[in-house]
Amino acid sequence: MAMESFIIAGGNKLSGETVVSGAKNVALKAIVAACLTDEKVIISNVPLISDFFVMVDIIKELGGEVQLKDHEISIQVKEFKKSTISLDQASHIRTSAMFLAPLLIRNKSAVIPNPGGCRIGARPIDMTVDGLMKMGAEIDYESDDGFFHATADSLSGVTYRFKKNTHTGTETLVIAAVLAKGKTRLENAAEEPEIDELISLLNAMGGKIKRIENRVIEIDGVEKLHGARVSIEPDRNEVVTFAIAAYVTKGDIFVKDVKAHALTDFLKKLDLVGAKYEVKDTGIRFYADAPLAATSVTTAAHPGFMTDWQAPWAVLMTQAEGDSVIHEAVFSNRFGYVTELRKMGAKIRFINPKVDHPEVFYNFNVEEDSEHPHAISINGPVRLHDAVVSISDLRAGASLVLAALASTGETVIHGVSLVDRGYESFEERLRALGATIRRVNE
Repeated sequence: MAMESFIIAGGNKLSGETVVSGAKNVALKAIVAACLTDEKVIISNVPLISDFFVMVDIIKELGGEVQLKDHEISIQVKEFKKSTISLDQASHIRTSAMFLAPLLIRNKSAVIPNPGGCRIGARPIDMTVDGLMKMGAEIDYESDDGFFHATADSLSGVTYRFKKNTHTGTETLVIAAVLAKGKTRLENAAEEPEIDELISLLNAMGGKIKRIENRVIEIDGVEKLHGARVSIEPDRNEVVTFAIAAYVTKGDIFVKDVKAHALTDFLKKLDLVGAKYEVKDTGIRFYADAPLAATSVTTAAHPGFMTDWQAPWAVLMTQAEGDSVIHEAVFSNRFGYVTELRKMGAKIRFINPKVDHPEVFYNFNVEEDSEHPHAISINGPVRLHDAVVSISDLRAGASLVLAALASTGETVIHGVSLVDRGYESFEERLRALGATIRRVNE
């Protein structure tokens, strides 16, 4: 299979208007939720990205009927024709594990491989499995075949407290609880706005779910869900990507139809570094107007600074005056892009800040992850230059594109299929803003 690459000639100021796709982290979960009913569920503003198509293929393989027109998908799963997800399909995407919930509810059994996705550190689904078992499922992991084998005559409501923040774990248990018997209370549940969008979809289908406190969700199980029609909000990770594209290219980009409320911590950090933006009723304008100041950020669960934002932020900090620090507290190994940015002239070194009570501070098991540094120091500003680089994960890939746009010369970026997992028509939208970028097969 040929490897696809981007070739980018840097130095162009990006300017103009753009729109972002519907949120990836809603779309993938929404189509899992659609499998809870035998009626038709219609979801509009879906992003046409490779992760989305993998999930659609899984639904078709399980027996679902899917119709896609433009950016609207219609899903109807009258019955599941099988309970097993193939290893090949699951290896491409982590959210494949979420099918545990609808398969257990409607088929009484599920056989799910250990999920794949970007390699950004250990991301076990142990809390998801533990929560489903507390609700009455029997789940065994067979190391011989790499599959979780799960059965359940029925699921019952429980009070379950997550040990650590888990976006996907929270969503999977919400999906499972909506048709479980009785009431489920999820404590220390994740707060991301994408989760509240999923809750809105399930409630539109007849669910009874409410967030009663910031980190507490209560679900009253119902007997049956029905069809619904919903639309997905814009992807805030894409907004951040285009915002930083404006700053590092000394440009001016207006992102249409987005709101500031889901970007609060990002906008606060822009204020700290002196980056200019203007919030309007019709979107947000990001524009370069002054030198940037160095700052420190620590990733955290919502409403903190998202882990998905840290790699693009690192590129921005290569253009800021002074020493910046990025401390990754959500995933154990999310600095795969650092070596590549160094090839382009970035001055970045790994550091290990002293942390009181690391078992609480980090959202992963830090005792099992002593080999990876968890923070970087970035010295700027630097003049980035051309290089040949490779992508390690989705957000790292977008960040290398940002760095190439800001560089002198022509940069070659290998492995762009990882970018396709989260950005629809990325190069076309960048070209419309003035970028010189093309995709090649090698």
